[in-house]
Amino acid sequence: MATISKFEDLICFSKARDLTKCIYKEFKECKDYGFKDQITRASVSVLSNIAEGFERGTKNEFLNYLYIAKGSAGEVRAQLYVALDTGY
Repeated sequence: MATISKFEDLICFSKARDLTKCIYKEFKECKDYGFKDQITRASVSVLSNIAEGFERGTKNEFLNYLYIAKGSAGEVRAQLYVALDTGY
């Protein structure tokens, strides 16, 4: 099995990057700037925590950052319910 040497090769990073691009695209025209800021920042947090955790260099730190990223993904999911319920 190959060792991954950079976070860009992680499947979870690729999926988080796709999520962030999608959020930015879908809410580009949203005039609710507070909501737009919250959901875009949460999506970027997922992506950033995966990268930061990987670069920390230890398995335990990486795992901790993955849990933080998972929490941010939950925040994005909750914000998407807000968007759905408000008709965004």
